[in-house]
Amino acid sequence: QVQVVESGGGLVQPGGSLRLSCAASGRIFSTKTDMSWFRQAPGKQREPIVDVGDGTYNYADSVKGRFPASRGVAPNTVYLQMNNLTAEDTAVYYCRIYYTGTFYWGQGTQVTVSS
Repeated sequence: QVQVVESGGGLVQPGGSLRLSCAASGRIFSTKTDMSWFRQAPGKQREPIVDVGDGTYNYADSVKGRFPASRGVAPNTVYLQMNNLTAEDTAVYYCRIYYTGTFYWGQGTQVTVSS
């Protein structure tokens, strides 16, 4: 089985920053699976934020330049550095990996931007 766990969410003031982490573990025989971050705001559909490939990063226009992603040293880990947060960034943030033809999702981590 494959497990995906996100962490790092919380409450932050407008203009602040947070860093989310995602770690995939289990029966994964690759050190750099394709990993993605999504978010889902209240009453809205889940939307992609960034796709992390093997050395490639494809960002949604809504976060380009503000939310740089990076791979961790540990296998199958990614980070999402969220800067200059606004109330519109309030959402549950999800990590997803694609491995051997299957998508695996984490449980999500809540990010709330409020003063």
